[in-house]
Amino acid sequence: MSSEFFAVLFLNLIICIYIYYDMKNLSSPILPCMCANIRRAARALTQRYDEALRPLGLTITQFTILQALSLAGEPTQGELGEILAMDSTTLTRTLAIMTRNGWIGKHHGADRRERRLRLTRAGEAEFNRAVPSWRKTQDALRERLGKGRWDELTKLINDTASILAEQPNSDAK
Repeated sequence: MSSEFFAVLFLNLIICIYIYYDMKNLSSPILPCMCANIRRAARALTQRYDEALRPLGLTITQFTILQALSLAGEPTQGELGEILAMDSTTLTRTLAIMTRNGWIGKHHGADRRERRLRLTRAGEAEFNRAVPSWRKTQDALRERLGKGRWDELTKLINDTASILAEQPNSDAK
């Protein structure tokens, strides 16, 4: 085997040891994958918001859909999926539950094939009922991070989502 092979093998071993050492010494280690770090943060945030909304019988996913519909007006399901960067299967399943609960209505758009979503009165009431719990969690997190870091993080996350939505996945070749 070539010396280049052993050099790469040795470098990978050093990286693995470093990662292992870092993971043992940090409560929340920085992983070498951006996606893994962001997903870990997203899971932690989801758990925090779900915990706050649980007494109301809502999940943060449902709240987010109610919030998006309150802001977006009457999008199609596809448009709502794009706004939330949510896959069609998850969105369809969640919308079905929310429709059964009477929170979301559907009607035909200008084109009869087009189905538009809207908040019903019950959906508006559910959203308004949940806002104080959501806001309390939001404010507590903002206070822990500090307004400057909160604003920077929010901008960075939105910029990242926009860049990824605009750019085809050419890196996966």
